[in-house]
Amino acid sequence: MPRTLLARTFLLLALLVLLTTAAWLSLFRYIDAEPRARETAQLAASAVNLIRASLFAAAPEKRLGLFTEFSTREGIRLLPAEPEDEIEAMPDSRFFRLLQRELISRLGDHTRVAASVDGIPGFWVSFRLDDADEEEYWLVLPRDRTARSIASHWLAWGLLAIALAMAVAWLIASRISRPLKAMAKSAETLGRGQIPDPLPEDGTEELSRLATAFNTMAADLQRHEKDRSEVLAGISHDLRTPLTRLRLEAEMSVADDGARQAVVTDIEQMEAVISQFMDYARAESGEPPTLTDLSALLASLAERQAYIGRQIVTDIQALPEAMLRPKAVTRAINNLLDNAAKYGGGDITLKAATIDGEIQIDVGDHGPGVPPDDIERLKRPFTRLEAARTNATGTGLGLAIVERIARLHDGRFDLLPNPGGGLLARLSLPIRR
Repeated sequence: MPRTLLARTFLLLALLVLLTTAAWLSLFRYIDAEPRARETAQLAASAVNLIRASLFAAAPEKRLGLFTEFSTREGIRLLPAEPEDEIEAMPDSRFFRLLQRELISRLGDHTRVAASVDGIPGFWVSFRLDDADEEEYWLVLPRDRTARSIASHWLAWGLLAIALAMAVAWLIASRISRPLKAMAKSAETLGRGQIPDPLPEDGTEELSRLATAFNTMAADLQRHEKDRSEVLAGISHDLRTPLTRLRLEAEMSVADDGARQAVVTDIEQMEAVISQFMDYARAESGEPPTLTDLSALLASLAERQAYIGRQIVTDIQALPEAMLRPKAVTRAINNLLDNAAKYGGGDITLKAATIDGEIQIDVGDHGPGVPPDDIERLKRPFTRLEAARTNATGTGLGLAIVERIARLHDGRFDLLPNPGGGLLARLSLPIRR
């Protein structure tokens, strides 16, 4: 069975049309058999009676010419029946059984019907000139007298009717599947955090109500997302102002250098937490896609990491330009690099290449790695792997941000074991121009 609703609905409707047509043809053949057998038997009986009357009325010396006349003008042959004749019976079908019964009722119980005699095909009917006469004759009629000939124009009209039925079936199936396909596309857009265009609320009552409910749901989600972003932005603004004052007061009021540095460190950690909350809130913002040179973007990120003292081993191949959200991608790569530096240890690698029609960006470390059972859990917000990575100063949003940015680009985010030991974070992005 095909997988799409359009193909399945069309297939079922087409099957219904074909089965209905086959049933009507079978019923027509069944109903048509009896009157056709009666008509054919009447023609054959009339021919036999005409030949009987002609033979009785004609002089003996003119009977041979009469046989020739029947053969040339009417296609009727008359042959004497012999005991050694090899007779092939008519096919065992309802039509021929009805035909033989009608001929016997008109010509007598001695009447025989054959499909061929001595290998000569035709419509063979035996008769006697007189019921008391023992001599028997074969009347050979053209075989097409017993065949149903379907005119070509009737066949053309039948094929046209089936084609029209198939076209209507396709129209019905497409009208059912088209709004559902549009809704599935809008749902995918909504799942990526984008705002889909409102669905048309026309059509049948059920589909119209479904489209209305979906549009209402999408509008509610958009409003909730806007409210959440505004709340997070307000919290960030309200918290950063007192944090800045606390930092100034600590640097000016705390005399002990160690205590002052500890307070400043705590304040910086709080600011980093607020920044991550804002990054998570902005991961699905309305940044439009632009044609981006990803190779240059990754190279600049590696240079910035070098400025803060992180040694990044890069292997960035020439990548095609693609429609991306550069700020979101930058946020995702920075999170992966920060995650590798904070929890992984050892050398950090940044690789990028085009594989199987998509761009793969790998960030690897040589830390303790992640158990396979915890990989999907780590992609959820506010999740940390305390057993494997003991530094618990983060918020648990870094990988969740990368996951959301990957979905925003119709890509994938995978956590894999690094061949050299540790964790390999892979961001796969489709190439769209």
